[in-house]
Amino acid sequence: MLLALFETLKHKEDYVRDKEQRIEDIKKLLIMPDISDNQRYILNNRIQDEYSSYQIDSATQYLEWNMRLAYRMENPVYLVDTKLKLSFMYWQSGKFFEAVQQIASINRSQLDTLPAEYLFSYYNAYKRLYRYYAEAQNDRDNDYFRLSRIYADSLIITASPDTRDYQLWIAEKFAEENKTKEAEAIVSELLKNSSKEDHNRAILSSILANIYKKEGNVELQKKYYALSAIYDIKNAVKENTSMQSLALLLFKEGDIDNAYHCIQSSMEDAVFCNSRFRTYEITKIFPIIDSAYQTKAKTQKKELKLYLLLVSILSVLLVIAIIFVYRYMQRITHIRSKLSETNQDLHKSNEQMYLLNTELLEVNRKLSEASLLKDTYLTKFIDLCSHYIEKLDNYRRTLNRYTREGKMEELYSELRSPQFINNELNNFFTNFDETFLRLYPTFIEEFNALFPEGEKQNSKPGEILNTELRIYALIRLGINDSSQIALFLRFSITTVYTYRSKLKNKSLYKDSFEEQVMKIGR
Repeated sequence: MLLALFETLKHKEDYVRDKEQRIEDIKKLLIMPDISDNQRYILNNRIQDEYSSYQIDSATQYLEWNMRLAYRMENPVYLVDTKLKLSFMYWQSGKFFEAVQQIASINRSQLDTLPAEYLFSYYNAYKRLYRYYAEAQNDRDNDYFRLSRIYADSLIITASPDTRDYQLWIAEKFAEENKTKEAEAIVSELLKNSSKEDHNRAILSSILANIYKKEGNVELQKKYYALSAIYDIKNAVKENTSMQSLALLLFKEGDIDNAYHCIQSSMEDAVFCNSRFRTYEITKIFPIIDSAYQTKAKTQKKELKLYLLLVSILSVLLVIAIIFVYRYMQRITHIRSKLSETNQDLHKSNEQMYLLNTELLEVNRKLSEASLLKDTYLTKFIDLCSHYIEKLDNYRRTLNRYTREGKMEELYSELRSPQFINNELNNFFTNFDETFLRLYPTFIEEFNALFPEGEKQNSKPGEILNTELRIYALIRLGINDSSQIALFLRFSITTVYTYRSKLKNKSLYKDSFEEQVMKIGR
């Protein structure tokens, strides 16, 4: 949240310019011809509303003009409204006697005939004055504090419970009675329901921060003071408290730099606004923070000087080291020139050694591959031999039983049928396919990568390898002779040759297709 605050501070002057432009736009309306006193009063009121938390002297000036207009129009509502607002401006500028005079000049009984808001403002003005007198004496049990409470109770009694001001006064009362949870709930709800980022939202955030101060929750206190300050900056509010409170909080945490920036901004606002009351409050803590900031700056300057001295010493040492290294490099260069020819000879020898190592690696790879094939196929061969011996024995027993029982018809039928051979061939091919794919699990994918889209080889349902894949599986195992492949697969040599030619022509490597196949699995 502090980062957001200081980012907003960078655009402070932009918000001020927007404020000035709004004021100028209203002022232009005052020079319209044939403007009535009532219209002038309303426009003056709009201008003083803009100035009230921006430039107190200007706001006071427009209120004093409105006072004369109200007397001239003999408008009791305007008179009471102006006196109450003027009292607040006098109080902010430190003119407490004049502030009291303005409130005292209001006929209390007259307020009963006016809208209720003026009675609320009347009570609030007295509450604020007596509260200030009480805090100035630093005694919460003095008569001023009791009078402030009486007027606060009057505000609550006369206000409508569904108004925002009533809710705030109830929350303030809860906070004074240390019922912080109840106060926090009320203000949080009001803040949640406020949609505009205006001065009222800044006030609510500041009140919530003060509640968290009572609870001792420093992080939330800091968050809501910062939020309040952001809203004040965006609305060009110069008469504010949150930045000052945040500065003091950061100072207590030891964050001197940010505390100084906050109190400096708060002091600039108070001076610009000409709020003597706020300036007085700030001057009580500004020298403390400023002194700490200046002390820190002096310490940093001393440290900087020390660092500069160390850097200077290191620079001298670096120059000496460079000279030493330069001389050493000259010696190295001389040695390198002598070793150059030797290095060239070694380089040639290394190249030869590299070629020999490459050949050895290839031989080792082939030996490893051959060893793996040998072990795998030896195991599989033993298993198949045992399996086939058992099958032949069973087949022999079946034929013997047919002969013994005189079932010559069944015997001739069994001998004429190729079913036994076909079944055994299918089992043999299945065993071959499974064994091969255990040796080369990526064979199908790598083999299909040698073909364009649309020409890739896919096995039928129930097949592991189709005929084309099986032929090139044998070639990958080193069986390159078409006659051996034909014998193995029980095809004619012409059929095997046709398959090989057809696949080679379909591939992306027509001139080196079978060399690419031999690289699969490496």
